[in-house]
Amino acid sequence: MAAAVRCFLMVAVGLAPLLAGAAGGKLSTRFYDSKCPSLQSVVRSATAQAVAAEPRMGASILRLFFHDCFVNGCDASILLDDTASFTGEKNAGPNANSVRGYDVIDAIKAQVEASCSGVVSCADIVALAARDSVNLLGGPTWTVQLGRRDALNASQSAANSNLPGPGSSLATLITMFGNKGLSPRDMTALSGAHTIGHARCTTFHDRIYNDANINASFAALRQQTCPQSSGTGGDATLAPIDVSTPTWFDTTYFENLANKQGLFHSDQELYNGGSQDVLVRVYMRNPDIFALDFAKAMGKMGSLMPSADTPTEIRLDCKKIN
Repeated sequence: MAAAVRCFLMVAVGLAPLLAGAAGGKLSTRFYDSKCPSLQSVVRSATAQAVAAEPRMGASILRLFFHDCFVNGCDASILLDDTASFTGEKNAGPNANSVRGYDVIDAIKAQVEASCSGVVSCADIVALAARDSVNLLGGPTWTVQLGRRDALNASQSAANSNLPGPGSSLATLITMFGNKGLSPRDMTALSGAHTIGHARCTTFHDRIYNDANINASFAALRQQTCPQSSGTGGDATLAPIDVSTPTWFDTTYFENLANKQGLFHSDQELYNGGSQDVLVRVYMRNPDIFALDFAKAMGKMGSLMPSADTPTEIRLDCKKIN
């Protein structure tokens, strides 16, 4: 296993050929070469500082990117604060208690602005920070296409309807990812992001008390800090999504699924006698294949763009429009 992990860590994927022409050719690996040549080193350094201070933050930034891209494209709409006349996405159901790291993106943006004022979008910063978070926690790296712009609006209703929940069935997951142009293989690879991070008791309560396809010892372990009766003080208690290595990006998430130790109902749906069982076993035994597929799927997800008529800008402050 040690040799497999070492090999996994060395995977690097160049996605320029894969995404050529994505989003109408607007994205480029060299978009900031002349306008902000220090961008990637600034983002990497700031992300590394945040992850070193709190390894869980790497998973949070990755989740933030996913929740942004699945709602009208990767446009940093999730970063906008509510105002007296504007309701953003931060307080949508899937985001309110599960998405964090906004302060880290703000800190990175401030450092980028100090180097290259008014040039780099918040959306591109999130994409780079998500890539770097994965790699800093032991996962693969890949080339990020750049040139995104920041939305002037957000959609709480789209955030409430476009993001799959922890109780989703396999059919629902396939459909919701398919709606974004992502294949079932992409979906299963991207689900591997749950090899890092933590979740609140409320998101897996039904799973550990009501699901039949769950390891009894694992259910008992999670029940110790997630009481059966809600409102008893444990609803917000955190548990690692990957029971084995929650701060290391590896393939134990898939091993957990094979052992019926998926924390979410939606996780275990990937290995429950359905169409993704074989792929879960492939990833479990072949870290390099998972790394390659994950990087490719992240590139595809990162190419999701808002519609052509969406007004955009380069925000100076990620929390508000200029």
